[in-house]
Amino acid sequence: MAGNRDVKEASKVKVTIYGQEYTFSSVKSRERVIAVANHVDEVIKGLADQGADGSVARLSMLAAINIADELFAEKEGQTVTEREKEQLGKDIAHFQQLWEEAKRSHLQYKEDVKAIQVQKDGLQEKLNEKSIEVDNLIRDAEEKNNIVKRLEKEVENSKEKLRNVSSRSEEGTELIRELEERIKELEGNYFELQMENIQMKGDLEHHRNNP
Repeated sequence: MAGNRDVKEASKVKVTIYGQEYTFSSVKSRERVIAVANHVDEVIKGLADQGADGSVARLSMLAAINIADELFAEKEGQTVTEREKEQLGKDIAHFQQLWEEAKRSHLQYKEDVKAIQVQKDGLQEKLNEKSIEVDNLIRDAEEKNNIVKRLEKEVENSKEKLRNVSSRSEEGTELIRELEERIKELEGNYFELQMENIQMKGDLEHHRNNP
């Protein structure tokens, strides 16, 4: 029938097991059947060599039990292998998760370092601005101190002139009045500069205490 063309036909194979010939009909390859028969033959001969007594049928039964035991051991080994493969898969998944977490931690660390660097640069820029501001305050304070000293000297000179003029005739009345007004103006400027100087010293102290 056309539908059975793909069905493999059985072939007959002669083998020798423990000195006796057997003919098997099998769909397996001839080499496979002979290899299986040779294995059974080796097991039976092994049992006989170990001192197992009995007929061929008994030795064959013992051989079957031994071969079945080998089969069970192989299956158990495969079961253990499957478990090991399963555990290995779990371990791989676990380490992959650890690796992903490590990568995320590393990326977060790099972002934190970048943020800290930006913050550091900002603080350094502010510190530089503060330093410039403090330098300007110091320079302004020195300039105002010099102006105050000049004003003090000018006031003192004006007072000396006033004393000298007041001891003379009435012709110096107008000059005295001008000198008095000049002294008042100088004293006013002197007071304002002193107040500005005090304010600048306070600002300077604040900048030094708050870098």
